[in-house]
Amino acid sequence: MEVDSQMELEINVVDAFTDVAFKGNSAAVIITKDWLSDELMQSIAIENNLSETAYVKKIDIYNYEIRWFSPITEIDFCGHATLASSFVIFSKNDNVKNINFFAEAVGNLSVTNMDNGYIQMDFPSRPPESISDIPSALLHGLSITPREVLLNNQAYFVVYENEVDVTSVVPNNELLKKLAPYDVVVTAKSNEYDFVSRYFWPANGGDEDPVTGSIHTGLAPYWAKKLNKSKLFAYQASKRGGNIICNVADNKVFLLGKAVQYLKGTIQV
Repeated sequence: MEVDSQMELEINVVDAFTDVAFKGNSAAVIITKDWLSDELMQSIAIENNLSETAYVKKIDIYNYEIRWFSPITEIDFCGHATLASSFVIFSKNDNVKNINFFAEAVGNLSVTNMDNGYIQMDFPSRPPESISDIPSALLHGLSITPREVLLNNQAYFVVYENEVDVTSVVPNNELLKKLAPYDVVVTAKSNEYDFVSRYFWPANGGDEDPVTGSIHTGLAPYWAKKLNKSKLFAYQASKRGGNIICNVADNKVFLLGKAVQYLKGTIQV
């Protein structure tokens, strides 16, 4: 059932993958009993102008459906907005420790409210595979030449020699747009963390995403194999920055992060 009549909707804005306000990645969360129309959900996402607006349809206190919209389009999978949505649900239900989301593109996503302030998300592992035919738009769209390029169903993975390359690379987003539907993540081994990354998605959301949970379902298994370890500490080196703990199992990646409430209000549509 689609509902488009005039209504008031509660909106929460949460900073995800951080324990400090104004860091991490902001997501708007709207919980509904029925889906709004796709057009209305996209319009609200455009108005919010955050990297993601998550719409959560409540089935019962433990089960939910979820969809994610950037200001440009609906996204198949978004980790930070799932974390933000989980934070809102757990805040409303103190006694609930485990919830389940269903998303059409990725299936069931289990989430646990840990005792140490972290929220753990059980995601499918989506490791990238090496490619030899590197698109010209990728090579010319980054100011530093890749050491290695891989691809999964979300993005091109550009591996650099060191984290200085990651923090200093300059993207040409007009060229990177030509890689649609794929985005671009750049990554390298780190001294302070196990690995660092940055994520460019001009075709699907914006110039650079502050913290991208979904791409760590590819980054974590890649670096787990390279570093021969299953627990990794990751940092996304955007201007806002964000910390992600990654635990890699056979076909799963468990991402752990914290979140901070920024705003709670009402929108009228």
